[in-house]
Amino acid sequence: MKAVPKSLIIGAGIAGIATAIRLAVQGHHVEVFEANAYPGGKLSEFEQGGFRFDAGPSLFTMPAYVDELFALAGKKTADFFRYQKLDKVCQYFYEDGTQIMAFANTKLFAEDVYLNTDESTESIKKYLARSAEIYRITNHVFLEKSLHRLKTYLNWDTIKSVFNFSKIDAFRTMHKANETFFKDDRLVQFYDRYATYNGSNPYSAPATLNVIPHLEQHFGAYFPEGGMYSIVTSLVMLAKSLGVKFHYNSPVSQIIVNNKKLIGLNVNGGIVSGDLVVSNMDVWFTYHKLLEGHEHLFPKKVLSQERSSSALIFYWGISKQFPELELHNIFFSIDYKAEFDHIWIDKDIFYDPTIYLNISSKYKPDDAPEGCENWFTMINVPANTGQDWDSLIVTARENILKKLTRILGDDIGELIVSESILDPRSIESRTSSYQGSLYGTSSNSQFAAFLRHANRSSKIKNLYFCGGSVHPGGGIPLCLLSAKIVSDWIADDFPKTS
Repeated sequence: MKAVPKSLIIGAGIAGIATAIRLAVQGHHVEVFEANAYPGGKLSEFEQGGFRFDAGPSLFTMPAYVDELFALAGKKTADFFRYQKLDKVCQYFYEDGTQIMAFANTKLFAEDVYLNTDESTESIKKYLARSAEIYRITNHVFLEKSLHRLKTYLNWDTIKSVFNFSKIDAFRTMHKANETFFKDDRLVQFYDRYATYNGSNPYSAPATLNVIPHLEQHFGAYFPEGGMYSIVTSLVMLAKSLGVKFHYNSPVSQIIVNNKKLIGLNVNGGIVSGDLVVSNMDVWFTYHKLLEGHEHLFPKKVLSQERSSSALIFYWGISKQFPELELHNIFFSIDYKAEFDHIWIDKDIFYDPTIYLNISSKYKPDDAPEGCENWFTMINVPANTGQDWDSLIVTARENILKKLTRILGDDIGELIVSESILDPRSIESRTSSYQGSLYGTSSNSQFAAFLRHANRSSKIKNLYFCGGSVHPGGGIPLCLLSAKIVSDWIADDFPKTS
């Protein structure tokens, strides 16, 4: 009988937790080491002045990836975690007064676009069919498998995808593609926004990313009954039921390597030995902080790639309810190109940024006191490269309040009764995300998907990676897929014990 492999996971982010579950199902002894006092990484929560906020990701899509974890463990999702599908995915506000409701029902959505813009219902349906085609070609290869293993390229799914490569629209930008589909600039802007789902620039990122609308429109958007953080708490509960051990307030200071082979970890000054390590820490910090002295083993080209954008978030307790707002709301910039130029070229913040406003109390009333709402108010900003953030935050706050006050007809500043702020610096310090980038490297090149760091080290034996900074990318669904990819790789390297 083979010995049970001992797997050590650095970081209890969503990908780390999912990897722990998968490895436990495979028969491993699994321990997770988290620097913070709580699990979840960017997917965290906090309370202030009677308001509860989900601090990080606020959009829940592809719940099947969560369900799969419970199924693997032989458990029923509903015993741990419940969620409901949204009839209205997001409400969009334009500076010219136009409003579009992104209904989950495609027919209703297309009709709303027809009523409020110069586009036909057919243009929406054709666009979404194109998005679905890109998904069909890319999903089983580019999202669910490693791009760094020979076996990926030796199966029929991959061969079919290769022959259909021209159909994934990799050789023009999202913006150029969207311009060819729509004559109304409001719809071009609508679909350009999906580049921000992985921290990229629609004027540079390949049109392959136009697959994202299909994930949202076809598969739907959902709200977890306990708020976004209940995804974390339910998966931690599942992991513990499988024997996974979580160690909080346990920062890893070193990955111990001998002769290019992993030995274990240095945690709180003590040595923890293991057969393999999976780092859910940002890959840049994994190398630069935990592998000092092994610089000759660094994948320098990968680590020097452009980082994704970051975020500036104001968590506002609002002393009023706004029935005209939904769970998810977008207030578009008047000049999208200028906004992205400011983020990616000037490395600062446009005076009229696009605002994302999430109000979880719409679906979970106890997130705010009676008659109030909890506003998660976010704009996209550049990664931290030493800007004067204190000054940028003051100006951005003023501009956001002016915009919301003008559109909603209330002095929003007067309604704020509590406030917290998250900026790229605090994102970096709290979650070890290099430069505060939300999604690791950007996707602002044609072959960015192929250039992300692999899920296994090619130079250090038994060192693996999961999470948003490696393949296949950032965001909850892709982080959960990274756990699948890395656990499949480990299953081949460490066949299941009998």
